[in-house]
Amino acid sequence: MIIQGLQKLTVLDFPGQVACIVFTAGCSFRCPFCHNATLVKGDGESISEDEVLSYLKKRQGILDGVVITGGEPTIQKDLKQFILKIKNLGYKVKLDTNGYHPEVLEDLLNEGLLDYVAMDIKNSKERYAVTVGLQNIDVLRIERSVELLKNCSIPYEFRVTTMQEFHSEKEFEAIAEWAKGAKKIFIQSFKDSGDILCGTFTPFDDAKIADFKQILAKTVTDVESR
Repeated sequence: MIIQGLQKLTVLDFPGQVACIVFTAGCSFRCPFCHNATLVKGDGESISEDEVLSYLKKRQGILDGVVITGGEPTIQKDLKQFILKIKNLGYKVKLDTNGYHPEVLEDLLNEGLLDYVAMDIKNSKERYAVTVGLQNIDVLRIERSVELLKNCSIPYEFRVTTMQEFHSEKEFEAIAEWAKGAKKIFIQSFKDSGDILCGTFTPFDDAKIADFKQILAKTVTDVESR
């Protein structure tokens, strides 16, 4: 595992759990608005897997879970083995993913190694490649991950990060059709973290976010904003 960050406590990132966050390096996408550019490029200082596991052993009985995020965790070749070690310590695991590696997601779900999944839906299928900063992508991979989660037995959420440069009502109509039947989706307004990959982006005002929520609510059970 290439780990380049450990947040030792969060009560917000894993619903219902007191958790820590493990940040992995590298990503299969290059979303220009990414707020973790240092992680995506792998420019951070590495933390050993042993150091993380040692911390988790010390926090047994205090923490409930571990959030594994990035970057994109599913590009890590030993992700499954790492999660097994975490589960053997008695922790629940939440995975944050871009959904581009459905074979990894499916394996982890089938093995019962995940307790919660948060997956980004970046945009409509037609605008997916440009939104993730690539010339072209295999959108079928994203579709497969969406369906895996819609049909899984554990809690999950989809997330859409919005900005005026990439989204409009037209895109949200398409996202709503794509996510039809999903249990939960969050709309996140773009916020400049100070570690953006490239470019300048403009968030929507609250009124427009409310309009987008109404569009998604036509097909998704629970629509919320962050």
